[in-house]
Amino acid sequence: MTASPDVVSIASWNADLTSHAERAPLRGETLQGHGFSVGPGGKGSNASVAAARQGARVAIVARTGQDDFGRMGLDLWQREGIDTRTVVQDGREASGVALILVYPDGDNSIVVSPGANAGLDAAQVRTAASALAACKVVMATFEVPLPATREAFALARAAGATTVLNPAPARAFPTELAGLVDLLTPNETELATLAGVHGNPAAAAQALLDQGVRAVLVTLGSHGVALYRPGQPVHMEPGHHMPVRDTIGAGDTFNGALAAALARGEPLELAVRWANAAAALSVRASGAIAGMPSHAEVASFLQESRS
Repeated sequence: MTASPDVVSIASWNADLTSHAERAPLRGETLQGHGFSVGPGGKGSNASVAAARQGARVAIVARTGQDDFGRMGLDLWQREGIDTRTVVQDGREASGVALILVYPDGDNSIVVSPGANAGLDAAQVRTAASALAACKVVMATFEVPLPATREAFALARAAGATTVLNPAPARAFPTELAGLVDLLTPNETELATLAGVHGNPAAAAQALLDQGVRAVLVTLGSHGVALYRPGQPVHMEPGHHMPVRDTIGAGDTFNGALAAALARGEPLELAVRWANAAAALSVRASGAIAGMPSHAEVASFLQESRS
C-alpha cells in the first residue's frame, strides 16, 4: 500500500480456537463438543478486515508471535490488502489465542490469552506516526495495552482524525482516555461495566459523556444501535432480524464498517446505519471473518430494506 491509509487500526491478533457445545461448562466439568476449527481472530484484526472489505485503505499496528498463528495473521492481512509495515513479529512470545465456545442459538463465550499482543506499546505506535497523521479514522479495542491506544489517539487527535474505541473486553473506563475518544462502541453489558451504572443505559451513557467521550454508540444485537450525544435526544437505529449461524465477529464488523463509512465522509447517523447493516449480514456464516460483507453487499441489503 503506497497511498496514505484511510483507517489505522491499533489491533489485537488472535488465532480463534472454536468449538460448539450445547451449553457453557460448569467449573470442573468436561463437556463433549463438536465442530472444532482454527481461524483468524482478534477484535482489532477482525475490524481491520471489515473496514478493508468496505473499501477503506487500512494500515494495521499489531504484534504477533513468530509462529504458525502469527503467519496466519500476516497472510490474512496481505490477502485483504491491509498495510502490515508496522506489524512486529515477536520472537519471545506466542501469538495471542482466543478459546471460543459457540452455543446452539449462535451466542458464544470467549477466553482470550493475549500472548504477543501484550507487548504492543507506545513506542511501536510511534513507528506509525506518519500513517496516524495522514489517516481519517483510528480505531482500537481493550485487547491491546492502554498506553498504545492512548498514544495512538493522542497522535490522531492532533492530526484531526476521528477516534473509535471498542471497549472490549469490558473494564472500568480509564478516565485519562475519555477526552481522546470520539466514538465509544460498547454493547449493553460493556456499557454498564464501563460506567459502573447498571440497569439504566441512558444514565450509563451520560456518565461516559460527562467524562469527555464525544458520542456513545450502544450496540443492541438484533435490536439495533442506540446513539447518545451530549445535549441531543437518543437516536435509535433499528435492528435487522437475520438467520444466525453465529455472532462471532459481529461487533468487530460493526466497528470496521463504521470506521470505513466515517473515513469516506458519511455523516455519523448514516455511518451507524451502514455499520448496523454490515454487522447484521456478518452473522450468516461461522467464524469472525467468513460472513463479513463487502461494500456492495451492504449497499444492496440497505436498498432492499428500504424497498
